[in-house]
Amino acid sequence: MTADSQLKPQNLPQHVAIIMDGNGRWAQRQGKPRVWGHKKGVEAVRRSVSFCRELGIKSLTLFAFSSENWRRPEDEVSTLMQLFLMVLQSEVKTLHKHNVRLKIVGDLSAFSDKLKANIAKAEQLTADNTAMTLNIAANYGGRWDMVNAARLLATQVQNGTLTPADINEDTFAAQVQMAEQPELDLLIRTGGDVRISNFLLWQAAYAEFWFTDTLWPDFDQQVFSEAIAAFVNRERRFGCTGEQIRQLATLGKG
Repeated sequence: MTADSQLKPQNLPQHVAIIMDGNGRWAQRQGKPRVWGHKKGVEAVRRSVSFCRELGIKSLTLFAFSSENWRRPEDEVSTLMQLFLMVLQSEVKTLHKHNVRLKIVGDLSAFSDKLKANIAKAEQLTADNTAMTLNIAANYGGRWDMVNAARLLATQVQNGTLTPADINEDTFAAQVQMAEQPELDLLIRTGGDVRISNFLLWQAAYAEFWFTDTLWPDFDQQVFSEAIAAFVNRERRFGCTGEQIRQLATLGKG
């Protein structure tokens, strides 16, 4: 594959997700409290959003706070909530200016009324933007997502609008988070760990995975470009053989 063909929009991922790991370790290496790393990580978020928008990637999903992160020290959780609120208030106008839609995915019921109100306000302001969608996964877990989808389907069955026989992969997929967006193509994890930590379990079924030792505050356009280059050079088979995929590609060109 030539460099020119790699840069064609059809070869780029349309939905990228990132597990933003390494903030605390980055701060500790600087001799600073862990929360300092979270604050520096906001700059990496800005860089990533800008890079995706320039490439024409339609959806970027960032794992900001997992359903398991409540187990962290109370002062760190409190700081993360304050930072989340501050970033919402300070960044939403910039996102809106650049035609980016903001969507918060996860179980929002555990958040304060003030935070929930700011989330609703930010989503409403950017709802009609079309350049790309920035999904922030907050109090999110892949298992929660699937259980929530099952609960929604069970409610429809209980109400008589759906029968058990109607439930299949398509009806289930329609109930998980981000169902209206492109399917996940590429999942990146920074920080050196090689696992997905209960993130987008349903959505990642056929995603390509890419791991880097780079800590999240150091994640920049160069590292992101390496992930994109790895993606466009992989052969995605979706259960078919490589020969079948190449034949389909040849037919498509014809």
